[in-house]
Amino acid sequence: MADSIRALAERHWNGDGDLVHEHHPVAPVLDRQAEEIAPGVLTFVSIASVSTVDTGDGLVLLDTGGSFDADHLYDQVRAWRPGSNVDAAVFSHHHVDHVLGLGRFDAEADESGRDRPVVYAHADTPEHFRRYERTTGWNAAINQRQFGLPPELFRWPDTYRYPDLTYRDELTFTKGGLTFELHHGRGETDDATWTYVPELRLLHPGDLFIWAIPNAGNPQKVQRYVSDWADALRAMAATGAEVMLSGHGLPIFGAERIVAALTDTADLLDSIERQTLELMNLGVTLDRVIHEVTVPERFADLPYLQPVYDHPQFIVRNVWRRYGGWHDGEPDHLLPAPRAQQATEWVELAGGIDRVLARAARLADDGDLRMASHL
Repeated sequence: MADSIRALAERHWNGDGDLVHEHHPVAPVLDRQAEEIAPGVLTFVSIASVSTVDTGDGLVLLDTGGSFDADHLYDQVRAWRPGSNVDAAVFSHHHVDHVLGLGRFDAEADESGRDRPVVYAHADTPEHFRRYERTTGWNAAINQRQFGLPPELFRWPDTYRYPDLTYRDELTFTKGGLTFELHHGRGETDDATWTYVPELRLLHPGDLFIWAIPNAGNPQKVQRYVSDWADALRAMAATGAEVMLSGHGLPIFGAERIVAALTDTADLLDSIERQTLELMNLGVTLDRVIHEVTVPERFADLPYLQPVYDHPQFIVRNVWRRYGGWHDGEPDHLLPAPRAQQATEWVELAGGIDRVLARAARLADDGDLRMASHL
């Protein structure tokens, strides 16, 4: 029998698990497993996680997953609470693996003649959906590349479930006997919402916590906010939550562990941004910055801060972009010649293509794939 979600969470907290291949936090490795991880709380784990809270007077979804999980999510929720209406959903941010799973719940409401679930989100979420609608081809291309998806099997969505109620800084709503406190933060996105349910001491951080080094430097995505991310993590750590439902990966149980995970992650982000800005203030080039910023040793063995989805150098680049713009400080990169023309000159200087390829092969054989790829 497969481990329960709670048992897997315990294993991984203790470093007894493989978060690269077996249980990568951003992959459908648990085969869309669902479990009641606390009384009245169902967690569904796939590429992204979705949690459903039974308020005693209807269900509230914390995120809704992607379109690829919509049928499985619906079936799991209906098997768990067949007679309860889904009355509300909270989008933690606009990314498509979190906001496209409501279709069958909306259809169910339409068929029964009742209101569709009320969707709550930050006020900037609708504009991101409009941005996606303007960049369908671009987003298809970069996600095919990032996840190794064949173009014939993956297309970027062009329709979205827009929120019904938005907020700017904070919003609270009640359902049944429960209070849902929505708070704005900036991190992986500028429209992040983290949710706290005080009666359950339940925290939903969305992608502000994903069981990995934060995805604060994705090379193909819009600006991310490292210091703001750290601020949001510390605000969440102050709630006293006993259960944290990660946006990707497994839940964390126990207030002490939750504080440690959130605070360690904030400290890591602060360290990277502080080191980056110190070097930028010396006026050095990006090349120096990405090779001189280091991750403090105390984070090296923490299971929830491994570079399995993002890389510290990517985060450095994103800090540079936020404070310094796109230019890396190299004069020849301002108005460069086409790369093919540059390559022709370098190959000629090296004595021909055969010499270049032979050197690249030797570097690869020696394990220096970085230099081999340059050649």
